[in-house]
Amino acid sequence: MSELKSPAKPFGISKWEVWEAYQRVKANKGAPGVDGCTLEAFEKDLKGNLYKVWNRMSSGSYFPPPVLAVEIPKPHGDGVRTLGVPTVADRVAQTVVARRLETEIEPIFHPDSYGYRPRRSALDAVAVCRRRCWKYNWVVDLDIQAFFDSVRWDLVVKAVEAHSDAPWVVLYVKRWLQAPLQLPDGSLRVRDRGTPQGSPVSPVLANLFLHYALDMWMARTFPAVPFERYADDAVLHCVSERQAHQVHRAIEDRMAEVGLRLHPAKTRIVYCKDANRRLDHEHTAFTFLGYTFRARAARGRNGRLFASFQPAISRQALTTLGRQVRRWRLHRRSDVTLADLARMINPVIRGWMAYYGAFYRSALSALLTRINSYLVRWIRKKYKRLRPVRKASAAWQRAVTGSPGLFAHWRWVPTFR
Repeated sequence: MSELKSPAKPFGISKWEVWEAYQRVKANKGAPGVDGCTLEAFEKDLKGNLYKVWNRMSSGSYFPPPVLAVEIPKPHGDGVRTLGVPTVADRVAQTVVARRLETEIEPIFHPDSYGYRPRRSALDAVAVCRRRCWKYNWVVDLDIQAFFDSVRWDLVVKAVEAHSDAPWVVLYVKRWLQAPLQLPDGSLRVRDRGTPQGSPVSPVLANLFLHYALDMWMARTFPAVPFERYADDAVLHCVSERQAHQVHRAIEDRMAEVGLRLHPAKTRIVYCKDANRRLDHEHTAFTFLGYTFRARAARGRNGRLFASFQPAISRQALTTLGRQVRRWRLHRRSDVTLADLARMINPVIRGWMAYYGAFYRSALSALLTRINSYLVRWIRKKYKRLRPVRKASAAWQRAVTGSPGLFAHWRWVPTFR
């Protein structure tokens, strides 16, 4: 696999690049595409399948298959979005191009761009946003409507051509943009714009597009207005309501220039109202990356409570997590042990705590307490002698005291009511 490109091939793609791309695809796992081939099935003839990808890509004869359309809930609980799921082989090919393109464009990105970038995360964006909300009184909460379905291909290709001297990168980007979408009923939808969300190359193309469409435009037009952008969600900080309206109108015009449109319901001007900022305004809260920013009770250095503009898990995200907890039906899993339940749900709960508990973690308490109530119901259902509430409560206390680390959330919420 370490053999470099053959001199007879027109494009300089090494087998090692394909191998490293496969390793990343394997780590990310993922569902099969239109061919129904799973990662496990792909690995049955791994050497042959990877050779086909390399041979076709390096010779210029690789043509991507249609992308499978799959609807999934949005990660922070606000509706559903359509993902485009490529085949395993196509994910490997896209990752080859994405990795090559990333190395060339990563150094140019704006420091306030956080989405899909190495060593940057959504929590970094939330932390910076919180700090700036304390400093600036007004926010423009920006949301681009149907961004991944509306991106203009000509502008994407123009940006790629400006940063890549590899003709095969531009060639395959064009082919992936034009790949049709296979709908659940088996029909094909031919597209003339957009890049399906869910493919390895789409985040790179989206970041590159918005780098020029928004980030650099903001740096030129409003250099005094800081912002945080994660993919197509952005928050801009202004010193006055007048400046916020000016920025909002200018961005509307800018998005129209590049073929995009601001979401009329989700884009709004927000006043960061708290103990020190007491004006009345229509909007005094906004949601960014699953966190709702608004005035919340905080304790000062003198021990007194005051209203501070803080992020905490949004109501939509809490609803989504609550539905997942209900789908677990923990109280009916009397066929397994308590340790089995812990192994089943701990990885998910740790992820929730790591992300949504990073700021104002007390907002998670009700959800974690609800999980505990399901576990108490499990105890009462599994052991007949513990069905009385008093006995079940005593058994619960023994379990928490004897194994405080059994469930990940017990170190935050050990009670069930």
